[in-house]
Amino acid sequence: MRRRLLSLLTLLAATAAAGVASGAAENVNAIARPNIILILADDLGYGDVQALNPSRGKIATPHLDRLSREGMTFTDAHSGSSVCTPTRYGLLTGRYAWRTHLQDGVYDGYPEPLIAADRLTVGHLLQRQGYHTAVIGKWHLGFTVQGGEAAPTVPVSGGAKAAKKSGAAPRGAITANGPLTRGFDRYRGFQHARSMEAYFENDRVAATVTPIDMLTTITRHAVEHVGERAATGQPFFLYFALSSPHSPIAPAKDWQGKSGLNAYADFTMQTDHAVGEVLAAVEKAGIARNTVILFASDNGCSPVADTPTLEARGHFASAQFRGYKADIWEGGHRVPLIVRWPDRIRAGSRSDTTVCLGDFIATAADLTGAKLPANAAEDSFSFLPDLLGTGRSARTSVVHHSINGRFAIREGPWKLIFCAGSGGWSKPTDVDAQKESLVAVQLYNLDADPGEQDNLATRRPEIVQRITTLIEDTVARGRSTPGSAQRNDATVVIAKVAASVAPKK
Repeated sequence: MRRRLLSLLTLLAATAAAGVASGAAENVNAIARPNIILILADDLGYGDVQALNPSRGKIATPHLDRLSREGMTFTDAHSGSSVCTPTRYGLLTGRYAWRTHLQDGVYDGYPEPLIAADRLTVGHLLQRQGYHTAVIGKWHLGFTVQGGEAAPTVPVSGGAKAAKKSGAAPRGAITANGPLTRGFDRYRGFQHARSMEAYFENDRVAATVTPIDMLTTITRHAVEHVGERAATGQPFFLYFALSSPHSPIAPAKDWQGKSGLNAYADFTMQTDHAVGEVLAAVEKAGIARNTVILFASDNGCSPVADTPTLEARGHFASAQFRGYKADIWEGGHRVPLIVRWPDRIRAGSRSDTTVCLGDFIATAADLTGAKLPANAAEDSFSFLPDLLGTGRSARTSVVHHSINGRFAIREGPWKLIFCAGSGGWSKPTDVDAQKESLVAVQLYNLDADPGEQDNLATRRPEIVQRITTLIEDTVARGRSTPGSAQRNDATVVIAKVAASVAPKK
């Protein structure tokens, strides 16, 4: 009896020890967090990626196509805005930028930061999870500068969006409220296209880089950074914000004429090559299997690409969708989103889940086991379940926003637009639409009409009213995620053109 009892106690102890060992192993796995690399193209259209537009795309993108074959491609992904600054705000904070004072246009010059000093960014989040964080490339979220070899140009008022215009900051100029104060341990890059020559190393202008050399420069620095961080063994987050194919459209000499289409297509090919360089660096460093790579664009293709010439030659940068950068139509904000994580994301998979780039911070939190505070990431839904094949994002609607501050909201197949025109640069513009007495709002069923040609607003007033109530609630609550209501930073006006959201008879 005594022996049997001792044997039983020994077995229980061994089982408990095995359980502790197993639990320890699970904990080790839990803290073996993957490196995260987010590559954001600038003004690249949904249809500029061959894998997303095989029948109407004529630009070769072999590296992006490879990323698509090896990961998951989202076919219904959206930038938070149809232009640059607000999308980047949403990407890093998980909050719609129209909740701030920037409700139309973009930043220029060196204004005060759009991201408030006390707002959580994905950089802060990952720093707290033990990550080294870096941004290489374009910032375009505002920071001030002072000093340098020559006095910087005096800023002038930029209107409602509080932009300040100036030339590039001089060598030696310093910023005290740049990316290093917004959650990043390292910054190498430039503020925006019109001040591109001023190249920052952390908090100061360290070099002058010409537009034709910028993409090559930041790509080289991104490759170097991957190798350096991989050698440390510390998990890292790299936000690689490309300068291309945004204007100035300046492909390097080796890429000029490569596409046989035009300079924009050449620049897009060089952009694809930059992605390939990062992929190669990850493989060379031996970290591919423990690195999540995300690729997206900040908004649709710009008309500066000379879209009429491209279309005449068979290339449609917005694929089957209407509009381009700046517009409220799909071509303004439907963007490529491709994610690769070997052995965790099924290769060659596709998702039709509606997602927004602002969902990145919630996804990063989910990925690393971090908890988001109640007053952060108010509009961010994790799409990690989609990536892992365990479920779908909890997002049920998404708000779109154009350069002119026009709103739209998407729920399921329905998209309601609160203006009569494009909300941007495409014809008919808002002014054109008013002159033509077009219906004050637009309602489309994107399942049946992805090109947004058949306005159903006057035929389906009950849907107009229902979705209008949804966006009003989204605005009023200061958030679209579950949780306690939050405050917007400024008054938000949904419809600036229409006196009423009800369709005209």
